[in-house]
Order: sequence, then C-alpha cells, then structure tokens
Amino acid sequence: MKPCRQPALFCFVIAVFLLQFTATANAQWQQKSFQTLGTQAYIELWSEDSKQAEQLISEVQAEFERINQLMSPYIASSELSLLNREAAKKPVQVSAEMYQLLQRAKQISQQSNGAFDITFASVGFYYDYRNHKKPDATELQKARQYVNYQSVELLKNNTVRFAQPGVKIDLGGIAKGYAVERSIALLAQHGISNALLTAGGDTRLLGDKRGKPWLVAIKHPRQDDKYAAQLPLENSAISTSGDYERYFIEDGVRYHHILDPKTGQSATGLLSVTVTGADTTQTDALSTTLFVLGLKQGMALIEQIDGYDAIFITAERQMHFSSGLSQP
Repeated sequence: MKPCRQPALFCFVIAVFLLQFTATANAQWQQKSFQTLGTQAYIELWSEDSKQAEQLISEVQAEFERINQLMSPYIASSELSLLNREAAKKPVQVSAEMYQLLQRAKQISQQSNGAFDITFASVGFYYDYRNHKKPDATELQKARQYVNYQSVELLKNNTVRFAQPGVKIDLGGIAKGYAVERSIALLAQHGISNALLTAGGDTRLLGDKRGKPWLVAIKHPRQDDKYAAQLPLENSAISTSGDYERYFIEDGVRYHHILDPKTGQSATGLLSVTVTGADTTQTDALSTTLFVLGLKQGMALIEQIDGYDAIFITAERQMHFSSGLSQP
C-alpha cells in the first residue's frame, strides 16, 4: 500500500473522466454520446468502414436497452421487477443471463462478507436524493430486516426464490458494468480492436488508442475542474464509485447513494474508490464494495484478488494505492 499524503493537490475523487486528445481527429474514429441506464454513456471506436462503425454503435445502444429492459427496477415487465413481485411468494424461473449475474453478485457478497448486497433495495427505496428524502428511524429499522443477500436463494434450473416477504433486489451496483462488458464483447466479435466505452463511472477499453494508451483520469471529488490522477491504460476496465454522484446535504451531513447494507445509511470514511482490472462487471461491483468496506478492509480485500487494483481517496483527501499500482 502506498499512501499519498499531498494535501490539496491530490484530494480528489471519483467519476472516471476521459482525457480527450486535442490533435486533429481522424475521420475513422467514430464517437457518440447517449443516455442509457439512467446515466450518460459515450463510445469511441476505430473502424476502416464508417458504415460498419455506425451500425455497431447502434447495436451497442440496443444492447444497453435490452439489458435495461431485463434488469431495471423501474420497468414493470423486467425480470428484476418480476422477481421483486413474485419471488417471495414462489420460486421464479429467470433467464440464464439474469441467473448468472445473480450468481456473480452473490459471490461478491460472500467474498466481502455482505459489504456488497443487492437486497439493499429494501432500504434504498426510502431514499430520494433529488427531493432530499431519507428514511426516518422507524422506516430504517423496518427495512433493514430485509437486507440480507442470503435471502436470495438460487435454485436449480435458473430458479430464484426470496426467503421472506419484503426482500427486494436492485442490480445498480453491477448492471452498468455488465452492460459495458457485454457491449465491448460485441464490438470485439465484429473485428473492432480499438474502442472505448463508458457509462456512468464504468469504462472499458478495447486495445489502445492506435499506438498510444488511453488516458483515463480520476476526477477530484469536490472540484469538477481538477483530477486526482491520470492512468495510461490499454485493454482493461476501470470503475469509480464516489459520494458525489447522487447525494444531498442536510444539517452538514452528506447523504449519498452508496449505502452500507449493515446500517442502511450512506457509507462513510471515503470520498471515492477506483478499481482497475480485466472485466467491467467485476470492477463495477468491487468499486462499490470497497467503498462500503473502507480503506483498511477494502485494501485487504483487493490485495487478495488477482489482476485487480484500487485507488482509495479518503475523507482526509489522501490517496492510497494497492500494491499493483504506482503512485502517479
């Protein structure tokens, strides 16, 4: 672990920002921004065929929308909504895709001793960050009894059951990363070797930027025009979770969307966590997990996971790096 204690200059946070090269754009680089999964997405790819590039970008957008229709808690016909309505009453058969993602979520829950928990939705329902709404003590106590990843029982034949009424799930801590990873795989299957795709704080890089690494920056958590670090990356994934994405401040307390499943309240101690590795599904879930765990436990966990590293920015605005990363 390599702590960085330089005061204001390195006191930054979170959402992954992509540094754009200012050189003259090559016509064969195709870019597009679009809204999906409740966030802004951006794709950039190199193709010798501009028509192929346009078609592939459309297919990526369609893939995001397909996953949204499958996993959104706000779409009544989604498989996730079906589970939330019916799985406490009877076993529900879901697609192999949904079942496998639930398996991955459960593995991370087990690995982190419940710091990652998709049943946080039972508490998350009471928060409305736009309208500065949070649960009162009675609501929080009632909802917390339903937060337990072990209540999601994965049975045979892609069947899922909830152990008790009141359990709800939300895949917000893993679904965007999964959608990014699926879409990058789609591009690779069609022969694309150089691409960048980002959605919210989750980014996947395919190859390099035609002979140069992609430059990815970690933004300052409290100052929009500053960065914590720049990382030259190729063919890798990077995700950032922070307390500045969705939040409100009341009586000097910051209420943000990264909830500690054990308390039902916003996790404290860190401003942001950035995770790098091979797979965006994993980096997405891990960035949330490490944020909840905090510096000490989070560092201990990431050091046990081969091929993945993390940068923690603490409430004191100090940066700490796992052993596989060098301090910039």
